[in-house]
Amino acid sequence: MEKEVIDAAKDQMEKAVSHLEAELQKIRAGRANPLMLENIYADYYGTPTPLSQIANVSAPDARTLQIQPWEKSMITPIEKAISLANLGYNPTNDGQTIRINIPPLTEDRRKDLVKQSKGEAEHARVTIRNIRRDANEAIKKLQKDGLPEDAAKGAETKIQALTDDYIAKVDKQLEAKDKEIMTV
Repeated sequence: MEKEVIDAAKDQMEKAVSHLEAELQKIRAGRANPLMLENIYADYYGTPTPLSQIANVSAPDARTLQIQPWEKSMITPIEKAISLANLGYNPTNDGQTIRINIPPLTEDRRKDLVKQSKGEAEHARVTIRNIRRDANEAIKKLQKDGLPEDAAKGAETKIQALTDDYIAKVDKQLEAKDKEIMTV
C-alpha cells in the first residue's frame, strides 16, 4: 500500500519538474527559440489558432526567428498576432516568410528574466512540497487503517528523500537557466 503512495508521489514530482523545464524554456535567454511564440494565436478564418498549426516556426540562427505560413494569405494575420502579443518584437515579411530579429538583452532585462525563472522554480518547489504533504497524509491514513508504525515511518522517510531529490533537480535547472540568461 505505502509503495503505491510513494510511486504516485514520485510520478507527480516528476511531472512538476517537467513542467518547470517547459516553463523555463519559454523564458528567452537572448537566443531565438521557436517556443518563444508558442502562446501566440493568429486568426485563421475566424478561429484563434496556435502559430504552430498554421505555419512552420524555426530559428535559422541565434538572433532570428522565421515563420513560414502554409498559406500566403496568413502572413498578415500572423504579423498582426505577433504585434498584438506585445512581446516587443518587430515582425517583417518578404511576401513569403515573416522574420523577427531578436534584440540582445539589456542587463536590466536579464535580471528580470532571472527573477522570473526563480519564481517558476519556487512554484515548482511549492508543488513538490504539497505533493510530499499529500503523500504523508495518505500514509497517516493508511497507518490508521492498520499499517504498522515502523512501515509508516519508513515510507515517510522515503517520501522526504524523494522530495529532497526533486528539489535538488529544480535547483539544478534554475542554476543552469540563470547561467544561460546571464551569459552575454
